[in-house]
Amino acid sequence: LIDTAGIRKKSRVSAKVDKFSMIKALKSIERCHIAVILLDAAEEISDQDTRVCGYAMERDRGLILAVNKWDLVKKDSKKQKQLRENLVRRFNFAGFAPQLNLSALTGEQVPKLFTEIDRVYKQFCTRIPTPDLNRAVKEIFRQKPPSLTAHGGFKVYYAAQSRTKPPTFVLFVNRMEKIHFSYHRYLTNQLREHFGLNACPLRLIFKPRSEKES
Repeated sequence: LIDTAGIRKKSRVSAKVDKFSMIKALKSIERCHIAVILLDAAEEISDQDTRVCGYAMERDRGLILAVNKWDLVKKDSKKQKQLRENLVRRFNFAGFAPQLNLSALTGEQVPKLFTEIDRVYKQFCTRIPTPDLNRAVKEIFRQKPPSLTAHGGFKVYYAAQSRTKPPTFVLFVNRMEKIHFSYHRYLTNQLREHFGLNACPLRLIFKPRSEKES
């Protein structure tokens, strides 16, 4: 468990101290498996918050968005609504990350944070048997085949998991240029749902392979 000093708003500290705190936070992300991005319910979500979260995403770390000081807005439905909307807007690139409202002062939901860490880490380490993965991919394609083009369709010959932390799946395909981002997103979402990997990052890697090789 690695704890880092909070990254304060620039108006409160010098730029030098602020930069040092950011560097420490980014180095900690390099060492961790799961990053808990601790936000302040009483303050606006800052660019620094989203930057740290984005860095964790780039490093394929598990993520949890924890909103501290929930006791300050617990009875204010308007502020809660604004906060939820801001979370969705500022962290739309990390839609898989669980969100948890807690209070370090009162202890509310703090035990649940560790339960969430365990849940995310379990998914983070998941390994799917190759036959199960290929059956799932086949079923996903059956339910929604990729669109055909004048130059032929997109076909997956075979799928395998190459690593965990995070779960990474390699799909051997016929034509790399036919992989549309929307179908990539569809495959990712369907695999998340099928294998219960809704709370951790998931990577899809496409590799070309001819039908003869397959």
